[in-house]
Amino acid sequence: MSLDISLKINTCPHCDFGWEEVYEANITHNLWAMAKACGIYEVLRHPTQKYAWEIIPTIEKGLKKLKDKPSFYQKYNSENGWGMYEHFVPFVEKYLEACKKYPQAEITTSC
Repeated sequence: MSLDISLKINTCPHCDFGWEEVYEANITHNLWAMAKACGIYEVLRHPTQKYAWEIIPTIEKGLKKLKDKPSFYQKYNSENGWGMYEHFVPFVEKYLEACKKYPQAEITTSC
């Protein structure tokens, strides 16, 4: 199983039909324990925030935790190899970058 995340912007300020997906990513559920441990599970899986700018501080804090203690978070690596620290960090970095590039984008997630 996996999670799809996307950021969408409304390209037409006059209607609700001008939505453009500006970022999309997919992540395995095998990384949820690692996401919970670094404090970003909720903003990835069940964001209550509507816009990208709202989750930037949480993602920044979680990414810092991941990078500051790699050996701690590597213990959450999936035994089957589907969900590894070395894949999760770049995923989080790219998502953070997209949130910063498109702060007014709306967040959507689906399993």
